[in-house]
Amino acid sequence: MRRSLAISILVVLGIVGPSMMVVGQSTRGKDLLDAVTDNDVDAAQIQALLSLSADVDARDEAGRTALLIATHGNRIEVARALIEAGADVNAKDLINDSPYLYAGARGHLEILKMTLAHGADLNSTNRYGGTALIPAAERGHVDTVRTLIEAGISVDHVNNLGWTALLEAIILGAGGERHLQIVELLVKAGADINLADRDGVKPLHHARSRGYREIEAILVAAGAM
Repeated sequence: MRRSLAISILVVLGIVGPSMMVVGQSTRGKDLLDAVTDNDVDAAQIQALLSLSADVDARDEAGRTALLIATHGNRIEVARALIEAGADVNAKDLINDSPYLYAGARGHLEILKMTLAHGADLNSTNRYGGTALIPAAERGHVDTVRTLIEAGISVDHVNNLGWTALLEAIILGAGGERHLQIVELLVKAGADINLADRDGVKPLHHARSRGYREIEAILVAAGAM
């Protein structure tokens, strides 16, 4: 751990005196970013830095906030401390990832729920023009898809590839149990089962061409053509 960061934490915890602090550094966001990057630093130490008025939304060279870094590592308690301190759950980095979008895409469910409870923008999109629902559906994160649907996310948003969450679940999914459940969730949520991709190919035809018989049956039962 960096010396100034370590001293900052020790001061707040009452282990060393203020005279050991590095003036002008301990209260800066860089110490917070360094702390979150260090896997040995826990939520209590993060809170110690925050009590020194560290900038909770400071960014690193990639445009990432401390909360986004914590989300990358699925560090739930650290993320909780940052969110409770007012971290922006929608702050995007240089590649348009935000804590909310990344948690959704990676299936980091507990952090996702926290972002939803603290102002996550359901309409925000990633670098592919997709909402959090689309990569979650593609990657088979069933509980994440369910949570986003319950939160009221649009199930028919179309990304830059011309695909909805339903299309991605079929085209890029493996056709197994998890993607079967996701298709069921999307259909029950009112997804347009006949909304074609930009080449005019509908979900049913994608399912048939891949031999996904169970998914095909779900779509046919729902009236897909």
